[in-house]
Amino acid sequence: MNRIAAVASNTFREAVRDRVLYNLIFFALLLVGAAVLFGQISIGIERIVLINLGLSAISVFGVVIAIFIGIGLVSKEMEKKTLYTILSRPVRRWEFIVGKFGGLAWTLVVNTFFMAVGFFIALFFLAHHFERADGWLVVAIYFIVLEFVVVTALALLFSTFSSPVLSAVMALALFVIGTFAEDLRAFAAMSQGVTRVLATVAAYIMPNLASLNVISSVAHGQPIAASLILYNTVYSLLYAAVAICGAVLVFEYRNLK
Repeated sequence: MNRIAAVASNTFREAVRDRVLYNLIFFALLLVGAAVLFGQISIGIERIVLINLGLSAISVFGVVIAIFIGIGLVSKEMEKKTLYTILSRPVRRWEFIVGKFGGLAWTLVVNTFFMAVGFFIALFFLAHHFERADGWLVVAIYFIVLEFVVVTALALLFSTFSSPVLSAVMALALFVIGTFAEDLRAFAAMSQGVTRVLATVAAYIMPNLASLNVISSVAHGQPIAASLILYNTVYSLLYAAVAICGAVLVFEYRNLK
């Protein structure tokens, strides 16, 4: 655990020193601020507009951070030749992968916290008070963090066997497909024959990120069922764990010479 924590801590420090990270957070907060202006223009639905734009900005920019940094977790270490130094010490390959994942996941949690603070400040500035239904916004942000965990695990998996560019393309593709997972399942139910089988298999292999998107529901003050919170938590953590296991297996047998 000490070795994993050391790798995770080093990953977190490297991410914090990355200027691109601050630029993305700045643009996310800028978009949240712009949502206040759009909300004021939209008479009668100010709160709904702000919540939709604000939470969407946190989600999109967080995913960009997860993919942008995640795809370079392994390749960057190899390019700098620091990977060989790390593995020459008593650090196993699986500890390196798990530590990298933990460091990036923690980075995203911290980033999300600051973006969420900016979002709630903007909401208070617009409405001048908080409502009881605003408590569900915390659940929506929690789901966004789970989304980041899944995307980070996938980006790390791809980075263990592919180039950074191709890893980014694959991670982004899975994110987009996962966002429309419910539509893919509906298509599978309507199909016949081989198409039905392939679509069904793809629907269950792809990450179901659609269930994590409750932005529209909380914007209208609708409560989130406890069963959905439990399902999303278990599903996201299990999916991320499987992706990390896949990354460990690939990295264990990869020739690093």
